[in-house]
Amino acid sequence: MNYRERIYEKYGANFQDAKPVFDAASAARWCKAYKYYFRGWLPTQKDASMADLACGGGKLLYFLRERGYSRLCGVDISPDQVSLAKQVVPDVHLANVLDFLRAHPDSFDLLTGLDIIEHFHKDEAMEFLDLCYKAIRKGGRLVLQTPNAESPWGTLHRYNDFTHEICFNSNLLLRLLSLRGFQFLESRELGPVPFGYSVFSTARYGVWQAIRAGLK
Repeated sequence: MNYRERIYEKYGANFQDAKPVFDAASAARWCKAYKYYFRGWLPTQKDASMADLACGGGKLLYFLRERGYSRLCGVDISPDQVSLAKQVVPDVHLANVLDFLRAHPDSFDLLTGLDIIEHFHKDEAMEFLDLCYKAIRKGGRLVLQTPNAESPWGTLHRYNDFTHEICFNSNLLLRLLSLRGFQFLESRELGPVPFGYSVFSTARYGVWQAIRAGLK
């Protein structure tokens, strides 16, 4: 087994501290933040076709399901993660994401990939963007999340996982997306949520904006 196979075999249990039963309460708290992070990016049609790439334990699938979306599928390479995600929606594939995308051209209105692109080697990352572009229907959208190399905590996140291979800042990722043909690009920072989460989060948001301005 190579290092990826050894780690991904039980990635959820060994690297995400995941339990064998999906934790809906924890996912609901997580969703409160992602309601803000995803603002304006979700399709208006509830029957839009969506795939969560490297879906992990299914938190984002839960987020989408709870918002009334019905045509959801996920894909992940880790068996224990797939078992968890299938407790949220039945259509979850145990597969390499690149193979999955090759088999689904022109299929999705929304593709999401939270914390996946940093796990690829450079040539794989380029192919990943190519395949995402081909898998998205006209007018569809791709949402990616990845550690920010410009963040004060960029190195922490870059080396927090043995399977992380590359790191991006916003400028680099936007240029790669543009090179592939994606349009109407937007980057957002995942920081404290200013409203709709908690009073503490709102206070943290104010403090962070002051620190952020000083750092810049």
